[in-house]
Formats: sequence, structure tokens, C-alpha cells
Amino acid sequence: LILLTLTLTLGGCATVNHQPDERDPLERYNRAVHAFNDDFDRALFQPLARGYNRVLPKPVNTAVSNFFYNINDVWVMLNNFLQGKPEQGLSDISRVIWNTTVGIGGLLDVASHLGLPRNNEDFGQTLGVWGVGPGPYFVLPFLGPSTIRDTGGRVVKWYGDPTTLLMDSKTQVHLTALDLVDTRAGLLGTTRILESAALDPYTFMRDAYLQRREYLIHDGNPPQEHFDPFAEDI
Repeated sequence: LILLTLTLTLGGCATVNHQPDERDPLERYNRAVHAFNDDFDRALFQPLARGYNRVLPKPVNTAVSNFFYNINDVWVMLNNFLQGKPEQGLSDISRVIWNTTVGIGGLLDVASHLGLPRNNEDFGQTLGVWGVGPGPYFVLPFLGPSTIRDTGGRVVKWYGDPTTLLMDSKTQVHLTALDLVDTRAGLLGTTRILESAALDPYTFMRDAYLQRREYLIHDGNPPQEHFDPFAEDI
């Protein structure tokens, strides 16, 4: 979240670029879905998220977030092994064990205090590490920014998620709804940055998302793009 916020902030001084972007051949469709998502977010998700933050005491809010992080750590662990990162994978296993037992089912993040940092890996990143290109930028209804590759990764995660495998459908729906509201509540600050800094929120969000994904796939060291000092400013 901090890195995404910094990316949004640093990109905020960019002017609107009306030139076609080769990464976004579906721009007309994407803009329509982005507008729909924005309207839906303002009408429902933002009010829910603000109410969620007002009603829940901060310790309870943190415990809910920790619970979902702990579930996700199982998926992160699998992707670390698939990417050939056994040390990170073993660290993820330790995180899950400590947080599930001593951390009371993941409500407390004991592992971070023991020097086991939370990793951030998903199957979209795994596909990128395996050499699969991102494909076109693709905005998903309700879920927001993605790419064709990352959309495939989301589908795999849905079927491989522990909540999908271990819980009945009713419980899964309730947990998914709570997870979405909890995640949205944590992004309210980023929304304020986006609204105040972006001349074109769509391109702002698109560029921030694609830069963030490259950063994650290359573990914080993405390849440097060729810089042309005579290129027209955008």
C-alpha cells in the first residue's frame, strides 16, 4: 500500500496523454468499466468502508486485516515456491504456523515481530517470472485494474484459495464480502490522493498499476526503460 501510494503521488504531476497507449488497446472498453466501477465505488463501497472504519475500533480493524493476511500467506507461500524462492516460501510457512497458533487464528501478526516479514506474491507474478507477458491492460468489473495475465492469475487464485477449498459457499461469500470491505477501508487514503492529484484518473490508475506490477514481478528491481531525452513530454 505504501509503495502504491508513493507511485500515485509521484505520478500526480503528469499531464493528460491523449495518444494511444500500446499497453492499452482495449482503452474504450476499459474506460467504460472504470467509470462504472467508480460510480459503484462512490455509491456503495466508499460509504461502507467509511462506516466500517467508524464502527470498528482500531484493534478490531487490525485483527480482521491480519486474519485475511494470514489466509493469503498460504497462497503467497505456494507462489514463492513456484517462483523458485524456497527461503521466502519457508518464511511464509513459519508465518502461517506462528500466526495461526500463537496469533489466535491469524488475528495477531506475531510473525512480523519475530522477524518474519510479510511477502507479496500471487499467481500473476508467478506467470510473469515464468516469462508470460502481461498482455493488454484490462479493467475488471468491480475488481478494477488488471491485465490479461493477472486476470488469469486471479482465476487460479480463486480456485486455489483456502477459503474456496475448505469452507462452504455461504461462509465463503460472507468472508469475501468482509475482505472486500476491509481492503477498501484500508485504501481510503489512497483514494483521496488519486482524486486530488490526477488530471485523468483513468490513465493515472492504469500507469500506477502497471508500474507496481513490474516492481513486484522483478522484486523491486524492474528493468530500466530506455530514456529518450528528445521524446515529447507526456
